[in-house]
Amino acid sequence: MNDITKIVSDINNGNIKPIYFLMGEEPYYIDKISEYIENNILAEEEKGFNQMVLYGRDVTIEEIIDNAKRFPMMAEKQVVIVKEAQDLSRTIEKLVSYAKQPQPSTVLVICYKYKKIDKRKSLYKEINKVGLVYESKKLYENHVADWIRRVLAGKKYKIDTKATLMLIEFLGTDLSKINNELNKLMLVLPKEATITPEAIEDNIGISKDYNNFELRKAVGERDVLKANRIINHFAQNQKANPMIMTISLLNSFFTQLLIYHSLKDKSKNSVAKALGVNPFFVSDYTMAAKNYPMRKVSQVIGLLRNADVKSKGVGANALPAGDILKELLFKIIH
Repeated sequence: MNDITKIVSDINNGNIKPIYFLMGEEPYYIDKISEYIENNILAEEEKGFNQMVLYGRDVTIEEIIDNAKRFPMMAEKQVVIVKEAQDLSRTIEKLVSYAKQPQPSTVLVICYKYKKIDKRKSLYKEINKVGLVYESKKLYENHVADWIRRVLAGKKYKIDTKATLMLIEFLGTDLSKINNELNKLMLVLPKEATITPEAIEDNIGISKDYNNFELRKAVGERDVLKANRIINHFAQNQKANPMIMTISLLNSFFTQLLIYHSLKDKSKNSVAKALGVNPFFVSDYTMAAKNYPMRKVSQVIGLLRNADVKSKGVGANALPAGDILKELLFKIIH
């Protein structure tokens, strides 16, 4: 986040690099930096002749270089943005000739999503001398909650802890998807409102009662009635609740529970750090550890692996997903 702030600050102060190479697994920040450059370096009246957007699948490195070497018309600079540049991964090193001698009046932005260039090779080294290489790293799940809170705080909103976890459970760690859903919520909720599980259920369609977060909690507490209600809901709504996701999340939970049992220091912060989870979850593991001794946890992990195999049609005699989950749940809790 500090890197983004510095990039924006430098651009605002006129410290503009001739090349911005934006790469990495998390596309959200690549898009944000690219959009900021697109919207802020040139005045509106300068953009018609001096700003162009190219796409990696449609151009060659040679064409990118030709465009970058042009001189601006009636402006101090031109901006050339190459989106989806990862499609040029096989030939991207050819940019090294331009990086050695970039056009001072051109701002070349390369959006290289989901991949990275080799830092040992010439292209990385040459761009680093004259421009900026930014790596957008994927956030771990336990950091996404903080990111959500920061984004909302910047726009004068708050969010309930369970609401945050519902978003992460449903959308994963894809910041672009999460941001889109947050924008929807901010359109319908007044400033300074707190986003609640009810608001998410009403406006996004994620159930506050029937989700993997609640299932995991019910299983950890050995709440048979609640767990069965959730499994029955999943069986009737398989498209929104794919079995492979449910098994995967339960497997992660019990694998973390195995780690919990092995910890000497079971203080809240120590557990949160060791398991890579939000401290809000620690009480769930404390409760589950009482209900599932280490030997039982090992058995459950085996049961989950068998269910995963059955979900893929091996040795299950084409059992419906709901039946596989019900059988799995019975064996875990009993």
